[in-house]
Amino acid sequence: MRTVFLATPLYLTFIGQLDAIPTVGSTTWLGSWWASVTFVTNATDVVQKGYDKYKGTPFKVSNLYRWMVVVNGRKYLEELRKSPDDELSFMEATNETLRTEYTLGHDIHHDPYHIPIIRSQLTRNLGILYPEINDELVTAFEETLDLKGDEWKSVPALHTVQKVVCRTSNRIFVGLPLCRNPDWVDLNIQFTLDVVKGGIIIGLFPKFMAPFVARFMTSVPGSTRRGMKHLGPIIEERKKCLEEYGAAWADKPNDLLSWLMDEAKGSQCSIESLTRRILTVNFAAIHSFTQALFNLAANPQYIQPLRQEVESIVETEGWSKSALAKMRKIDSFLKESQRIEGIGCVSMSRKALKDFTFSDGTVIPKGAFVTVASTAMHHDNEFYENADMFDPFRFSNMRDEEGEGVKHHFVSTNPEYLTFGHGRHACPGRFFAANELKSMLAHVVMRYDVSLEDGIRPQSLRIDTAIAANPTAKVLFRKRAL
Repeated sequence: MRTVFLATPLYLTFIGQLDAIPTVGSTTWLGSWWASVTFVTNATDVVQKGYDKYKGTPFKVSNLYRWMVVVNGRKYLEELRKSPDDELSFMEATNETLRTEYTLGHDIHHDPYHIPIIRSQLTRNLGILYPEINDELVTAFEETLDLKGDEWKSVPALHTVQKVVCRTSNRIFVGLPLCRNPDWVDLNIQFTLDVVKGGIIIGLFPKFMAPFVARFMTSVPGSTRRGMKHLGPIIEERKKCLEEYGAAWADKPNDLLSWLMDEAKGSQCSIESLTRRILTVNFAAIHSFTQALFNLAANPQYIQPLRQEVESIVETEGWSKSALAKMRKIDSFLKESQRIEGIGCVSMSRKALKDFTFSDGTVIPKGAFVTVASTAMHHDNEFYENADMFDPFRFSNMRDEEGEGVKHHFVSTNPEYLTFGHGRHACPGRFFAANELKSMLAHVVMRYDVSLEDGIRPQSLRIDTAIAANPTAKVLFRKRAL
């Protein structure tokens, strides 16, 4: 019942100011509360209902914490994309959703200096670091699957993928041998859940209680201390080398931790701060290859054309970043998988720091949330032919028809494809993520056969606006006969 009483003031604050915007559901006190409860398990359908009824115009929905204004269409997206951060804030929307100021830390929220590092150093070094990325994912798959002979083996898909992704990412974040440490891997996988759960718990209490709740009622502080035990000795050793040999010391690791230490100033140099920064990047990086894996296992007819593409390119290019760039079908398969499911039914969420007015006169009052109906747009036949159908080579065919433009690349964003967001706040790590995911899919089709026991693709888990791969579903693997 605590949720009822603490969420209610948000509805009372904004409902009068949002009267001009049509509502999906009820606007009465009790009706909006009940709508917010059902939104937890039915958000995608609620947003779709609003999209179908009010297409091209804003509408509002209520969740457990607030009213959200949902927009769609190119005009609103462009105005949202161009809006100043001091009017519509991406960072404050994220903070209020995940309570990042308390779950990730004050410095992470107010000084996210890791973002330009990811956007610049990480992206620029992908070619140089690709041999390490590929080596780690090959080793991680082999050790995690632990296949014997040519027998099929059933494995928990999500947990298997999380371990491979975590190991591969951390090969570039902190290097060997820590990236293979089982406790480090488990910590980073669990930390993702800790932050999300922590944000939910903190949100159930008045704001003045947030520091207390974060410290004593969430798992985040314990996770940070656990991470410091692993990273502390590594950071101390690197600091010692920096002091003795200078910034360009011989054998200096070329990884995210080094880049962060190079840029850190003052309190940012502490072991706790650097540990939180690495955990935060892991939180963003534990993306899911699982949805694509489910699509592959449920549609084995697509494995052979993917194999043929990978084999022909690797034969001449080897395993390299430049080879990945030529794998159009691999790229398209992943992009289509994210179009169909994505990671949430909305995207580009912003919090109004002052009253904001769209060109049609729609007002977003200070403190209110505005977001985009991304899944509904991704499933709109106006933008995609047979939009509800999984067509793995949809985007590679578009590239063949329209030439070698970048619009249909996996990492490209546009008003009709919003999985990575759009505009200056689009996911800064999407180039790294795309290279990792493409390498994983190419490796899987080359080395393994995959299948589902019943042949039916597992349904995704939907909680509030989030969409996640089924956490308990299994996939069958066996070594490919060569």
